[in-house]
Amino acid sequence: MKVSLRKLVARWPTGTLALGYLALSLSVGAAQAARVVHRAGTAAPAAAGAKLTFRRIFKSSTPEFIEITVREDSDESTYEIRQLDDDPEKLPFAVSAPLRAKMFGLAGQLNFFQGQDLDVHRKIANLGEKTFRWEKGSEVHETTFNYTLNAPAAQLLQIFEGLARQQELLMLLERRMKYDRLGINDALLQFEADLNRKLLPEPQRALPALDQIASDARFVEIARQRARAVAERIRHQS
Repeated sequence: MKVSLRKLVARWPTGTLALGYLALSLSVGAAQAARVVHRAGTAAPAAAGAKLTFRRIFKSSTPEFIEITVREDSDESTYEIRQLDDDPEKLPFAVSAPLRAKMFGLAGQLNFFQGQDLDVHRKIANLGEKTFRWEKGSEVHETTFNYTLNAPAAQLLQIFEGLARQQELLMLLERRMKYDRLGINDALLQFEADLNRKLLPEPQRALPALDQIASDARFVEIARQRARAVAERIRHQS
């Protein structure tokens, strides 16, 4: 039965590749053997998954700059929340598969921003320049707007802004835990207020911090009780 050289090499265990190469070179010639082994040992790169990026630039606000990027095929995401004069620094965080699927689904309803004009084009206040960007390999589409009435775009904007707010609150909790224990209750009140308004897409991300506050006697008792109650509520909702 005739078997191609490439298939033959592919069947060799990794540890026998050198011996196989020697036998192959004796039978078909060193040059042809080298070409076959090179093809077998060079795997084709995996196609990169699509990425969604949201950017908002709003001068004289706090924060002035927000950028969040999520990947279609990975929980690993990045965020950057700062004033425009601050040094750029992208930080890692996680976004769950169900939420990412919803976000990419909304982007799909918007044709992945290809040829989309989302702005309402009315004389309204400046609410910050917002950009949606979709990219996969060399293909890139983006659209920029101030305010939109498009329903899928508004839903996607709410998720991105909710993720940004969620990270802001988590950073605030972490700072207070380290440097201002007496101020931790105020940070918890802010978190709870946004939780009540359903502004946080994945509040369970705060559970490690909430559990730490609840169990640490160095924090004031009212803060520990609030952290415990909020954590229990999040777990119950989940």
